[in-house]
Amino acid sequence: MPRPNAFLDRVAIGLSGLCLVHCLFGALLVAFMSASGSIFLGHNVHQVGLLVAIPLAIAGLVGGAIGHRRWEAVAIGGFGLGAMAGALVSAHGPREVLLTVLGVILVGIAHAMNLRWSRTAR
Repeated sequence: MPRPNAFLDRVAIGLSGLCLVHCLFGALLVAFMSASGSIFLGHNVHQVGLLVAIPLAIAGLVGGAIGHRRWEAVAIGGFGLGAMAGALVSAHGPREVLLTVLGVILVGIAHAMNLRWSRTAR
């Protein structure tokens, strides 16, 4: 039976991937079609995403680090969450996209590292 932290890491990796698709798709749609008014492309989706990412990252990354005793993934995930938070205070545009994409990639990498280390610690 999978551990709860492994499940959280997998969910977080999946959500990071969805967020990345959202950011890249949204940026392309806005750049090529100049039409962005839907809920999926609105700015509020970033606030909701970060509100979901923070507790998921804390539970998954810290829980895993307690088990495998490696804290690098927590640090990388923290930097990723910080970049995502920085995107929230940026105006819509390239900077916001860059910070969000960077943050999502870092959080996804952190969860993948955490998952790998948790497997080898058993």
